Amino acid sequence: MYDYSGLEKQLRGLDLNRSGLGKRLGISSRTIAKIAKGEKLSRKVLERIAGFLGVAPGDLYEEKSDNPLLQVLREEKSAGISGGIYHELQVRLTYNSNHIEGSQLTESQTRLIFETNTVGLDEAISVDDILETVHHFRAIDYCIDHAEEPLTADFIKELHRILKHDTTASRLGWFAVGDYKTRPNVVGGRETTPPRDVAGEMRKLLEWYGTLPSANIHDIIAFHGRFERIHPFQDGNGRVGRLIAFWQCLAEGIVPFLIDDSKKRFYYRGLANWDEETVWLTDTCLDGQDTMRAILEAFDIPMGDE
Repeated sequence: MYDYSGLEKQLRGLDLNRSGLGKRLGISSRTIAKIAKGEKLSRKVLERIAGFLGVAPGDLYEEKSDNPLLQVLREEKSAGISGGIYHELQVRLTYNSNHIEGSQLTESQTRLIFETNTVGLDEAISVDDILETVHHFRAIDYCIDHAEEPLTADFIKELHRILKHDTTASRLGWFAVGDYKTRPNVVGGRETTPPRDVAGEMRKLLEWYGTLPSANIHDIIAFHGRFERIHPFQDGNGRVGRLIAFWQCLAEGIVPFLIDDSKKRFYYRGLANWDEETVWLTDTCLDGQDTMRAILEAFDIPMGDE
């Protein structure tokens, strides 16, 4: 949903209505009607209108969402609000997701990096841990900014690029930052999908998800389990997979799940046994959803039952 109040204000200042704007710029009545309906205009049309009015395209509209969490996240992110739900989720999601994968940074250090772009260290910490913390903040932003777009392979690869670029691994040509793996990998003693088959398996997974008229939390957990069994990237699969699940929940208006680092043993058990028994991962993710629901309640953000 797009709110064109900024455009309407500009038009009132010129004593011009939408129809008049369309005639002046040669824009079809069908396109102009999208403004009243709150539908998305193409970048080309927005740039033409903005050029005519002498403003930036972003001054013409504001993107609105029926999902209260997504709407608040976008508002607080845009305004740079400190201490709100956007601030808290950035820290909590980033700390727990990175710590599950072995990051040495504490939650306090993660919070300090987000709040001040500095870090207080009493011991040696991997530079990659710091970089991937900052990158994870940006990956969450990417999910918020693109929550209403289709889930594609390019979107998933971009999450991987955001997370892993500039790290030590990115200097290895075969590591393929932002692309599928080129070498086999094993997780928990189990073989994952061979590199030659990854693109095909990911295509099947995305096609399955795309056929769902409306995904529910169990569909999202199933996607996560299958994604992690494919393990499409050389490294960073766990973090990318949890970011995808966060994006999917935002897109569907579902309370996201937050896997607390203290529950990682149960989480890993669920992933390792996904093909044989789905209930373990499902229960862990639903527990993580309860954790997130409590955070949302503390910030008085209403989310309906899925």
